[in-house]
Amino acid sequence: MTRGWRRGGRIALPAAVVLILAGSLGMQAALAGVSDQRTAGTTTDRPAPGNTLISTQGYNDNGELIEVSPAGDIAWRFDPPDSRVFDAEVLDDGNVLVSVATLRDPAACPEWTLDAKPGQCVENRVLELDYSTREPVWSYAWYDVYARNHEVHDADRLDDGTTAIVDMGNDRAMIVNRAGETVWEWRADEHLSPGTDFYQEYGGDPNPGGEADWTHINDIDRLENGNFQLSVRNFDSVIEVDPETKAVVRVIGRPGNHGFLYEQHNPDRLEGPGTVLIADSENDRTIEYDTDTGETVWEYGGDGLLTWPRDADRLPDGNTLITDSQRNRVIEVSSAGRVVWEYRGVPFAYSADRVGVPEDATGLPSGRTLDSRTATDPLTGTARTLASYARFVLPAWVGIPELANALLLLVSGGWLLVALRRARALG
Repeated sequence: MTRGWRRGGRIALPAAVVLILAGSLGMQAALAGVSDQRTAGTTTDRPAPGNTLISTQGYNDNGELIEVSPAGDIAWRFDPPDSRVFDAEVLDDGNVLVSVATLRDPAACPEWTLDAKPGQCVENRVLELDYSTREPVWSYAWYDVYARNHEVHDADRLDDGTTAIVDMGNDRAMIVNRAGETVWEWRADEHLSPGTDFYQEYGGDPNPGGEADWTHINDIDRLENGNFQLSVRNFDSVIEVDPETKAVVRVIGRPGNHGFLYEQHNPDRLEGPGTVLIADSENDRTIEYDTDTGETVWEYGGDGLLTWPRDADRLPDGNTLITDSQRNRVIEVSSAGRVVWEYRGVPFAYSADRVGVPEDATGLPSGRTLDSRTATDPLTGTARTLASYARFVLPAWVGIPELANALLLLVSGGWLLVALRRARALG
């Protein structure tokens, strides 16, 4: 009897731990099912008026574009199947310009894409949608190999009716006309590689060739002076390019200087105050720099406030609209750092625009810096990043606590199996 009691005791403890952890994980799933629902909220501070256009990359090629009212009601939706949806904007005529990367079956893929990655390819599309019908009235498309790091992230309609596009997979920026002809092109290998003026002064990774994710150019904007501003994410730099000479005439940031910028997204030049507002993604912050001096003008983030933001727009009243990507939400922040509006439940949000407001609106915060906003510590930041990317293969409700619980459950399950085997061995 003593031997049986000991055998049962060896099994009871790990079994109890497994039951507790399994129950805890089930409770987390149940509560997350409620908290992950799409909700909107405001504080006593007044958010800027208007609906918000939000694009989502999604976690399993289920991205979409939605227009949300201040109360959180979905007023409009575009949800292409098997797609990741990136930057979007409402044009002056009411149509919607959106960048979409769609996963295609092998039968629809060019042979050269399958040589590099058998089984699938990605079709990058820039679509101009009729707002009422959601049908394309204009499009420009090309195929690429990978549905990750080769997607089209941004396209902007220019005043002359042409469209500026960044082609991440081919490390280039281009302008196409209504007939789909390329009328201007800028290639990173001609201006950022070893031997170029940029590389001699700033350095950076040399082009490895092939299908590698070298520059990860994720944004293009035409500035008031006619130059183009490009966000070169993997170089931790925002560059300004003269369209005539194609020379890099201004650099904000420096490859490897992660204290200044670290794999940023969607910089917006605020011409009035002479600043640039940037979603400084890997530093978990939104930051505004003086473009001439490099001094910090305004900052929001760190201290657990943001996790991998990828878009920040200044609104006319001085508030800032931010996509907090790895927390699946969009927030509007006052110049004093108070969240005045929030919309949750958007899977891997990419961009957000307040409808009717230009992206380069110049509001009040310039010259007002928040206090004690520091970058998230590396360990916490890494944990949040892993939790976010786990959602590509795990349910969307899985976060850091859920991952920790699941890991402990796996370890405890192994402990229980070992205890059962030993118990059987003892007879």
